[in-house]
Amino acid sequence: MIIVVSGPSGSGKTTIARSISAKYGFKFVSGGSIFREKANLKGVDILQFNKEAEKDFYIDKVIDKEILRQANEDNVVIESHIAGWILVNKSSISIYLWAPLEERARRISKRDGITYQDALLSIIKREQSHYYRFWKYYGIDIQDTSLYDLVINTSKLTQEGVLQLIDIFLNLYQKR
Repeated sequence: MIIVVSGPSGSGKTTIARSISAKYGFKFVSGGSIFREKANLKGVDILQFNKEAEKDFYIDKVIDKEILRQANEDNVVIESHIAGWILVNKSSISIYLWAPLEERARRISKRDGITYQDALLSIIKREQSHYYRFWKYYGIDIQDTSLYDLVINTSKLTQEGVLQLIDIFLNLYQKR
């Protein structure tokens, strides 16, 4: 089974994907971690690497190739901004998590120990880059969630509530 968890920065996708992975004993793959690792190897921060990726499709192709490689394994949870689209014909279940911008900025501010304003600005810059790149390179509108099996506003629930909702969905899916 391949479970995809996507969503914007601060939506809870990494936390939830890790929790699903641990609960079901699935391998966890993080597109965000792969991207950060590549940025660190180049000695640049995430925002700078996003800007470089706007000019060089090879950056995204390498990360996508790694995600696709790991998606060939059984029982994997893949967290990525774009995994829902690149694995649309491969994933068993695809989940999209989101929350209002202000809530996501609050979460990132707390998580990263930065000001709310810095978190807000970082999110906006990253999302502009994502929107531009994914449209330019793939023809994907990342705001279109119609291909996802389950879409959850994570600002309305606790982490446990989100996991319970996903668990109910997975149980119903398996019974089908």
